[in-house]
Amino acid sequence: MSRGLRNNNPGNIRRSRVHYDGEVTPSRDAEFKEFESMAYGYRAMFTLLDTYRRRYNLSTIRQMINRYAPPSENFTEGYIRFISRTTGIRPDETLDTRAARDMIPVVAAMSEIENGTKAITSDVEAGWQLFIDSLL
Repeated sequence: MSRGLRNNNPGNIRRSRVHYDGEVTPSRDAEFKEFESMAYGYRAMFTLLDTYRRRYNLSTIRQMINRYAPPSENFTEGYIRFISRTTGIRPDETLDTRAARDMIPVVAAMSEIENGTKAITSDVEAGWQLFIDSLL
């Protein structure tokens, strides 16, 4: 089982001062966050990508992934191509981070890259619902 799945952190979000709902503190992993459930791990991914759009004006797969998985640590262009090919969304197409039609497939594809296995759709959708509920 991959580290991300073991930590209920399908996006492999690193430990930081930012605290997400459902985060286990302290994490038993020295480098990565740990969540109570996969749904909370996916919620954190949706929240983080929405923050990229709102705070940093990053609104495309290319822009978001360049920040999320920078070339200094990752094969970022391959990551971008995989997400685009998997979702059918062009790398420079503007995403609506508050629209399920855009974000559920993007986050599911990111999870597949991060963990080497397809995301369980019901977990991604549960994370989306937690994210949307937090906006109300």
